[in-house]
Amino acid sequence: MKNLLLILLIGTSAIFYGQNIVLTEFANGFTAPVEITNAGDSRLFVVQQNGAIKILLPNGTTNAANFINLSSKITFSGERGLLGLAFHPQYTTNGYFFVYYNNTAGNIIVARYTVNSTNPNIADIGTEKILLNIVKPFSNHNGGSMHFAPDGNLWISTGDGGSSNDPNNNSQNKNSLLGKMLRINVNSTGNYEIPADNPFVGIAGADEIWSYGLRNAWKFSFDLSTSNVLIADVGQGQFEEINKMPISQAGINYGWRCYEGNASNILTGCAPMNTMTFPLVVYDHSGGKCSITGGYVYRGSAYPAFSGKYFFADYCSTQIGMLNTDNSIVWTTPYSGNNFATFGEDLNKEIYVAAVNNGKIYKLSTTTLAAENSSQNQISMYPNPASGKVFIKGLNSKNYTAEIINIEGRKIFESNVDADGSVDISSLKSGVYFVNLKSNEIKVYSQKLIVK
Repeated sequence: MKNLLLILLIGTSAIFYGQNIVLTEFANGFTAPVEITNAGDSRLFVVQQNGAIKILLPNGTTNAANFINLSSKITFSGERGLLGLAFHPQYTTNGYFFVYYNNTAGNIIVARYTVNSTNPNIADIGTEKILLNIVKPFSNHNGGSMHFAPDGNLWISTGDGGSSNDPNNNSQNKNSLLGKMLRINVNSTGNYEIPADNPFVGIAGADEIWSYGLRNAWKFSFDLSTSNVLIADVGQGQFEEINKMPISQAGINYGWRCYEGNASNILTGCAPMNTMTFPLVVYDHSGGKCSITGGYVYRGSAYPAFSGKYFFADYCSTQIGMLNTDNSIVWTTPYSGNNFATFGEDLNKEIYVAAVNNGKIYKLSTTTLAAENSSQNQISMYPNPASGKVFIKGLNSKNYTAEIINIEGRKIFESNVDADGSVDISSLKSGVYFVNLKSNEIKVYSQKLIVK
C-alpha cells in the first residue's frame, strides 16, 4: 500500500517566482468540449458533449463539416452525452476509431466507427459496431475516458453508476463493470476479446476488469516515458485524488466507496485496508475546489521546464494544477469563467485544455526559460525597467514575435518585433510582466520586464 499523502498547496507567489503556467486561447466556438485528441497527424479532434466531433487545424481554425455527428443516438444532459474518443493504433490503415457515449436510454455505449474511405475529414456514420452496452442506475458518474495502451489493448474508465456513496456498491463489486478500469482487445471478429492476463480471467469477477474501486475517473492518461497510468478520480464531498500506478499492474482496488481519498467513508463489508491502493496525492475542497479534471504528463519539446510534470485542473475553482516530481502541487490563480473539463495532446505532445462552459480551447506554455535555451542564445532586452518601448539585442533574423504575459500568467498581447529590434509597450500599465520571444512559434528567450 502506498504511503498516505496530503499534497502541499503552493500560493500565488510560488507560481510567479517558480514556474509560470500560461494559457493562450487557441480556438473557440465549441459546444461543451469534453475531449481533445489526435489521430497521429497534425489535426486535433474535439469531442463535443452534444454528440458532434469537430476537427481543429494547426492554425486554430475548425473544419465547417463535423467529423461525425451522433446527436440522434445520445442523451445530452447533465453529465451525460458523447464523452470519449480513441483512435486505433493502426488508424492510418484500418480507419477505426472508438467512441463512448450515453445512448437515449442513458446506458454507457462503447462503439467502433470507420472513417470515410475517400475523405479523411469525415467518418462513415453507418459503420457503427457496438462493443459494450452497460446499464446505469443513475444519470451521473459516467466516466468516459478511453486510451490505447502500448500493448494495443483499449482501456476504458467507467463511473460507479451515480448517486452518492455508490448505493449499489458497484465500484467494489467485481461482477459489475461500473466504477472500473476496463481493458479489452478490440482486434476481434466479434465485439472484442478478453486479454489473457486480465486479473479476473478464470476466477470470480468480470473478465473485462483491469482495476476497480473508482468513483468517477474523469480522465486518465498514460505516461509512456515512465510506463505509468495516471487516473484523476472525482471525489464526493471532501477530497479529489490522483492515482499513479505502473501500466502493467493489474487487479488494483482504488478504494471507493470504502474510502474517499485517504479518508474512511463506508467501511461496512469492505476488504482490509492493506489490500487497497491509496492515491498518490489528494487535495481538499478549500478555495472553491470541487471536482478534478485529469490531464497529461508533459512530454513535449517546446517547454523543457515542464518536462515530467503532470497537468490537471479543478472544474469549480477554475485553476490549473501542476504536479511536480516531488508530489507537490503548484496552482495557478483562478481563470474565472473557465470550467475546465478536458486536456489533450497534439502530435508533438504539446498540451491543450478546454472549458466546457464557454467552448474555448487554450494551449499551455510557460514563461520559464529552460537553461539549455538561454545558454544557446546571446539575446538581451533593454532598458529594464522601461516605458514606451523595449529593444531586443542579439537577434539573428527578423522573424520574431514578442508576447507579453501578466503576473497572473495571462497573455496580454502579441506583436512582431520591429526591424530595429523594438517592441512597443506603451499600452502597458505600470507593473511586472514577462516577455516571451518566439521564432516560428518556438520560444527562444524569456525575460521579466518591469514597466515604469
